[in-house]
Amino acid sequence: MSATAPVLGLLAGALGIIGTVPYVRDTLRGTTRPHRGTWFIWSALAIIVVLSQYADGASWSLVAAVVSAVLTSIVFALALQRGEGRLRPGERAVIAVAGIGVVGWLVAREPVVGTSCVIAADLLGVAMMIPKIYREPASETLATFSLAGISGAAAAGAVGGADLSLLLYPVYYLLANGALALLICVRREALARSGVPPRDAPSRDVRRSPCERVVATRLAQNG
Repeated sequence: MSATAPVLGLLAGALGIIGTVPYVRDTLRGTTRPHRGTWFIWSALAIIVVLSQYADGASWSLVAAVVSAVLTSIVFALALQRGEGRLRPGERAVIAVAGIGVVGWLVAREPVVGTSCVIAADLLGVAMMIPKIYREPASETLATFSLAGISGAAAAGAVGGADLSLLLYPVYYLLANGALALLICVRREALARSGVPPRDAPSRDVRRSPCERVVATRLAQNG
């Protein structure tokens, strides 16, 4: 194992935590609206990845996977109250695909099978989010996906060798989150150039606290 593996593993986990803080903050503020179906898929699949990677002997690279499983579950819980969208019948089939991967792993004792099925299902979760980002790029937190991509790169470095079964998910994690971050940037720039105000931009009233909104309302009535 490389001497840098522990450092990269801990760095990957730290970046995952740091990147999720602004997402949770923006969700509580109402400026970010997580897609319920996507985050349900991501939280369920993240747990499967942890089991699969652990079974294949992952060590420091497992830190990022565990952190991801915990954080995506937290975001999903927030999405139930503050998000949008829902899990449609076709999307439930995505979870079934991942479940088949787990069964294959349990029977064949081949973690690559489980991880590959998880990635295929995870990609469908990403696909669910793309139309939302295209329409409303400001409804997602750019820093979260950017840092998640860097976290994936650090997790891949923490593997410490050319082990396909352990590299498969962190490399995918890097590419998927990097692509989403790039899409958010491109769409925000395109909207800015066109002069079209983002439909999801929160009003000044949304950013006020409940007390501030009451005071503002009374002042308007008396004014």
